[in-house]
Amino acid sequence: MKNYMKLLPVLLIAAIATSCVSKKEYAQLQSNYDKLQADNKDVMARYASTTQDLNVSKSRVASLEEQIAAAKSTQSALQDALNKCLAGNNQGNVNIAKLADQISASDRYVKQLIAAKSKSDSLNMVLTNNLTRSLSAAETKDVDVQVLKGVVYISLSDNMLYKSGSYEISDKAGSTLSKVAKIITDYSDYDVLVEGNTDNVPIKQTNIRNNWDLSTLRASSVVQALQTTYSVDPKRLTAGGRGEYNPVADNSTDAGKVKNRRTQIIITPKLDQFMGLIGKPIDK
Repeated sequence: MKNYMKLLPVLLIAAIATSCVSKKEYAQLQSNYDKLQADNKDVMARYASTTQDLNVSKSRVASLEEQIAAAKSTQSALQDALNKCLAGNNQGNVNIAKLADQISASDRYVKQLIAAKSKSDSLNMVLTNNLTRSLSAAETKDVDVQVLKGVVYISLSDNMLYKSGSYEISDKAGSTLSKVAKIITDYSDYDVLVEGNTDNVPIKQTNIRNNWDLSTLRASSVVQALQTTYSVDPKRLTAGGRGEYNPVADNSTDAGKVKNRRTQIIITPKLDQFMGLIGKPIDK
């Protein structure tokens, strides 16, 4: 996005040099440029906020796992102490009863932690099933849906989304995007980050400087389609591009390049909102 903003002054100068625009037209161009700069700052701020929310969600699950491990370790130590006490018969009945109570309390705590993690895993599965339910068999080849630590990732292939070598949305993408928009609209309190990614092959377009530009323009195209065609509130949307620098496969193979050329739609709900997902299917 920042590179795209830096390109605008060059385009303005070129326009002035070749067309000799009037002062009024130049002033309008300058006004548009200033607005785009302000919009860019707002987008980057929202992108940073979404990243922070994602990190908080990851931290909570990691903390639960650490608490489970610590509680299990404590329970094991208490059990060992009780076994030694019973075997050596060196302590009175009061101490034995106390150890038994501590073990029982520790066991309940471990079960509570495991139940919390299991509930989180179950909710993730419910949400994944809801998201994929409306997709056809053909669409599932170009759409990958995952729920990882409370965050929904919908990965869309470039072959399905865009015209070849372009950032324009293709006609065949309409059906899938409409279903994605339905998901986003149903859960209206969630933030949505649209993130463009490319392989490492340099782009060869006169109007696109590099893969940073291409990935950002593609993400922006999806954001604008969600807003204008499917009426998603633009205040919830953020467009970002990561170019070739976030690969999920090896770029040395054609299959790897295909996987890396993708657009991810990242939906970040608040943790307590997951409870409302059970029993709320996505309509086709």
